[in-house]
Amino acid sequence: MRLTTLAHAVVGAILLVASQTSHGQSALKLPDLGTSALQVLPLEKEQAIGEVMMMQIRSQLPLVQDPVLDEYLTSLGNKLVANANDVRFGFSFFWVNNQAINAFAFYGGHVGVHTGLIAQADNESQLASVLGHEVAHVTQRHLARRMQQAKDNSALSLAGMIAGILTTIVAPDAGMAILSASSTQQQLSQLSHSRKAEQEADRFGMQTLYEAGFDPSQSSEFLTKLAAQVRYQTKPPAFLLTHPLPDSRISDVRLRAQQFEPRYVPASLKFELAKSRVLARYHYESQHAQSFFENQLRLRATEMNKQALEYGLALSLLDQGKLEQSQALLDKLLKQDENNLFYLDAYTDLLIAQKKPEQATKLLQLKHEFRPNNQVITLNLANAAIEAKQLDEAEKLLKLFLLEKPEHALAKDLLTKVYKEQNDKAAYHEMHASLLAQYGAYIKAADEIQRALNHTDKQETVKEARLKALLSQYRQMQKELAKL
Repeated sequence: MRLTTLAHAVVGAILLVASQTSHGQSALKLPDLGTSALQVLPLEKEQAIGEVMMMQIRSQLPLVQDPVLDEYLTSLGNKLVANANDVRFGFSFFWVNNQAINAFAFYGGHVGVHTGLIAQADNESQLASVLGHEVAHVTQRHLARRMQQAKDNSALSLAGMIAGILTTIVAPDAGMAILSASSTQQQLSQLSHSRKAEQEADRFGMQTLYEAGFDPSQSSEFLTKLAAQVRYQTKPPAFLLTHPLPDSRISDVRLRAQQFEPRYVPASLKFELAKSRVLARYHYESQHAQSFFENQLRLRATEMNKQALEYGLALSLLDQGKLEQSQALLDKLLKQDENNLFYLDAYTDLLIAQKKPEQATKLLQLKHEFRPNNQVITLNLANAAIEAKQLDEAEKLLKLFLLEKPEHALAKDLLTKVYKEQNDKAAYHEMHASLLAQYGAYIKAADEIQRALNHTDKQETVKEARLKALLSQYRQMQKELAKL
């Protein structure tokens, strides 16, 4: 499924917190962000702060709205979380379209991963080692500890600390320079973790990595790879700006890995496919991607690599409009594995590009019967149904999907498109408001609800009452911003 960034929903950078559903929002009180704050940061406040930051990130960073990559990252991340210690709440994992090698975690179990990280990882254990390390930062509450330390040593407000951390996430080098210049923030000069915190995250992260079935030795291998890049670059990888790498750290990690039994981990096709997808659609221009995959196919001959490289080549050809060449590769791949989500997603794109959306819906409806809640199949089916003008079917699919995942921005965006095609103006403006609210634009969301009311029949008293309640709620949430 090839979709552009939800640019129309990305608005100004503002701090807020809310919890949305597909048709309404439940207002949450913002945490006390004053200087009289907390001796210990309670979990519920940590989660609330995490939502504040996630809203800000949605409005500032180019997040990847890609169901296939989301499915892969979430599955990998949850596998690590299931084997971690001290997990107090659910985690969420998301991609950032950025070629820098970086990952970051913050309050409430949110973990962001740059596409550049998987592009540079040699295997799944290396990628998992970074995710495990970030999960450990959250479970061991390193940011919460540093927030408390900063509060104890300065008059800096919690809101100021959040803003500083966000600055560093968005632009690590700029954020560090800005925050280091602040005389009131000596104890929290950047998102950069202390040496003790890094050691603790290495220790817990490696244990999690091993328990989840990965190779702990790949943690030091990846750090070695990053350290080598520093020697050839004037600007170090973003990951090393926020995760300091003293000379002793690699040797410490290598020695720690030797305490575990040696483990052979077979290559992961899903990892290889996800990496090829990132390279084809987020790393290279399509023509350059085609050249890259063609060259790699000449050099690397293992069957798994061949499948992943052919998949990447098929995507690069598809994105250039070379449909016959792309189809030849995708037909071959689907014959090998007809239920592979990566292949089904690409084949749906192909059929839509060939002006055959009805054929795509028939293919995906069969898959949907066996995997009704899978986001890749459901969202591709909904997208194909929209293209085939099967709008009622698309609406039904998306409403059911949003009952399970009420904050899924891509599903909301597709449903907004459905309502626009149906000329259901009240529903269109309401759903558009919900999407805007997810990005923090409460004033614009309130405006959209007012437009929805203008298109609501006066006899629809229940609907009118619900919309008026939403309007009041959005305005109240906007007022909550003033507390920051």
